[in-house]
Amino acid sequence: MLIKSLLAINNTINSLEDIKNWIEYRNRCVQVCVDRTSFLSLANWCIDENGSLRHISGHFFSIEGIKVRTDYGAVSCWTQPIINQPEIGFLGILTKEFDGVLYFLMQAKIEPGNINCVQISPTLQATKSNYRQVHHGKQPRYLEYFVNALPEQILLDQLQSEQGSRFLRKRNRNIIIKIKDDIEINDDFRWMTLGQIKELMRYNNLVNMDTRTVLSGLNISNYISPVDDMTKMSPLGAGLILSTVTNHCYRSMEEHLSWLSTLKSKYDLLVDKFSIKDMEDWQILSDEIVRKDEQYFKVIGVKVTISSREVTSWCQPLIQPMQQGLCAFIIKKIYGVYHFLVQAKLECGNFDVMELAPSVQCLTGNIYLTDGMKPPFVDYVLNIPSERIVYDALQSEEGGRFFKEQNRNMIIEADDAFPIELPECYTWMTLGQMYKFLVFNNYLNIQSRSLISALKYSEWV
Repeated sequence: MLIKSLLAINNTINSLEDIKNWIEYRNRCVQVCVDRTSFLSLANWCIDENGSLRHISGHFFSIEGIKVRTDYGAVSCWTQPIINQPEIGFLGILTKEFDGVLYFLMQAKIEPGNINCVQISPTLQATKSNYRQVHHGKQPRYLEYFVNALPEQILLDQLQSEQGSRFLRKRNRNIIIKIKDDIEINDDFRWMTLGQIKELMRYNNLVNMDTRTVLSGLNISNYISPVDDMTKMSPLGAGLILSTVTNHCYRSMEEHLSWLSTLKSKYDLLVDKFSIKDMEDWQILSDEIVRKDEQYFKVIGVKVTISSREVTSWCQPLIQPMQQGLCAFIIKKIYGVYHFLVQAKLECGNFDVMELAPSVQCLTGNIYLTDGMKPPFVDYVLNIPSERIVYDALQSEEGGRFFKEQNRNMIIEADDAFPIELPECYTWMTLGQMYKFLVFNNYLNIQSRSLISALKYSEWV
């Protein structure tokens, strides 16, 4: 059922062309207006004595200041604003079987920070403040299915972290449930197969971050049955399945756990509240909080009107990046099995010091630094021959908190000359080992999960 969905791209309820036309139609018919505004004009928001931005309800999220001290990396101490959103929200997808194929109910959702307005989003994407209607708006569609889900309906249920450099210890509930009910499908929703969603991830900024993190948790090998036609899988897809089920691993799970525990014990991460007004490297202007050197990111205020939302008009802060980033996994066959080059990365908002990140993760302007300061493997990724690129697309960060932020997402296959021996904070994992870490909270970061969701098991259309 899931394998059929994974490999079904054509002859489906909605064709790929129908889905793309639907996205274009929703872009045309939904009124969207996002305007920069000063912080003093942000309705229902206030700036406190420390320069923090807070919603007057005490809910949703706030922009606060922190001071970070660590002995990991080249910079041992810094201050920055960060998003504090302690609520655990829902990122949920409804699924239903049609003619033996599992379909996913996806939403054409517009967030204020989206680059291209409409993106393919989960069935339900809501903070606790949203679904408890703190904003006095409508309740999100299909919420009741997730709130009342029975254990036998649940295909996936995980707490997963958000961007560790921008959120302070933030998590969301990633959940997929299967229903049998006939339900009314609103104009903003369409049924899609898993294969179609993965195909649409080839396009820049079309499938949103929340969809990608939810789907990353589906361990495809758990759903293979003797009746599935595996001949439709590409050679890469067959190799990924082998990487999921194999016992021929470069390092055992016990070795990986010991490696990660050693690193978490070795490096300190101390995060304390710190007044934004006292940050020497940052300045608070009337309409933005920005570093004096204009690096990394800035905080802006926007006034939003989106006609299709539960609340059609509101104001809020957003994080705007100062550059495009790069997130890439390097994969290599070791013992004839695909292994992923994984790094243990410390970020200031992490729950537990380090999370498992892609081989290369540059979100803060260090892609083009001088050779001595570049993170490992950046040049290798940027100069890889095209025939070794497995996946390459621009993907957005979550548009509800980030303004027009996109990162180049890549998966590349290393050649035989690429070394097996790695620096201290890096290791080789099979896909199966990564899925074992994914079952638990706060191990694989959101950039890793985004790339895992893009893994495709059939040939590109």
